[in-house]
Amino acid sequence: MDLLNTLVDKGLRRELPTREEALAVLATSDDDLLDVVAAAGKVRRHWFGRRVKLNYLVNLKSGLCPEDCSYCSQRLGSKAGILKYTWLKPDEASQAAAAGLAGGAKRVCLVASGRGPTDRDVDRVSETIKAIKERHEDVEVCACLGLLSDGQAERLREAGADAYNHNLNTSESTYEDITTTHTYADRVDTVQKAHAAGLSACSGLIAGMGERDEDLVDVVFSLRELDPDSVPVNFLIPFEGTPLAKEWNLTPQRCLRILAMVRFVCPDVEVRIAGGREVHLRTMQPLALHLANSVFLGDYLTSEGQAGKADLEMIADAGFEVEGADEVTLPEHRTNAVGCHEDGGGCHEGGGGCHEGGGCGPATAAAAPAAGEPRTDLVAVRRRGAGTDLAPNA
Repeated sequence: MDLLNTLVDKGLRRELPTREEALAVLATSDDDLLDVVAAAGKVRRHWFGRRVKLNYLVNLKSGLCPEDCSYCSQRLGSKAGILKYTWLKPDEASQAAAAGLAGGAKRVCLVASGRGPTDRDVDRVSETIKAIKERHEDVEVCACLGLLSDGQAERLREAGADAYNHNLNTSESTYEDITTTHTYADRVDTVQKAHAAGLSACSGLIAGMGERDEDLVDVVFSLRELDPDSVPVNFLIPFEGTPLAKEWNLTPQRCLRILAMVRFVCPDVEVRIAGGREVHLRTMQPLALHLANSVFLGDYLTSEGQAGKADLEMIADAGFEVEGADEVTLPEHRTNAVGCHEDGGGCHEGGGGCHEGGGCGPATAAAAPAAGEPRTDLVAVRRRGAGTDLAPNA
């Protein structure tokens, strides 16, 4: 296809595709899907080889969020039966992080529900960052605490944070349909604050909330303009008890096309498969590794993920390798850029505008539902790890 040849050439040159080209990727047929994956895979391998970066989430504070983000199980008024607890102590968070690092993760993402941190919250998280880095000197730490006030990003950087995550989630034109308690501009402002403080900015999107192709292209082009080092791509988990519980709009093929479009528009950034990969990509997860160069290991914030051992086996079986702690994720031109602090990170789910994670519970012997049917059997609330007495999945 001439379209794909053009997009590969542009991706290797870091040239922005046109909106029409990005939309055309989303409009390709299932018959052309493998061609699309192969083309985007060339761009991915050019910038990142066959390395896969592993990231691990620690939910510092779960539930009871005052924001009304429609996708989130921790939102105001949520009836989802998730774990709810207040701040983990620094040593508890450090122990939780150690499980993910032992499983091969090189980055820990510290997430807390809420509109944004108070100065006291920043102090708490700063102590947690120091506790983690005392035990694991080389670990990268990304914070995801919601909307930042002036000076807070700088304090996190001084405490040892490497990155800050805050997702745009959807297009500016549809944002008010998803959230009313803060604005799209608030989110942009927080990403810019992280950049300005010298933190590696991480910002992504959520697909599957009923948006149009144009909305997906809009948000990805907006992300390209913000120039984060990392773009997490989340696939909506329709939690029962949330306003979007009935939004089952994604197929594995659709998810792969979205990831390919993101790779073409953001060729040299860390593209992460985040929440919902187990639920919506399912057995086609290995194909997504040809598009994204980063994943979360194990469980998410309020939902269960694929077993950590299965993640590692999938990566190896697909012919990829886990990125080592001594390897730099991003291409040299990005790590040397002004305002870029080491390589990109990113969280998803949870409070302050990060996305609810995807997850699958234990496999069952039941017959698979027909294509296109809601896979509620794959949505399992997290009952282990941080905030519980049970061992984490990592």
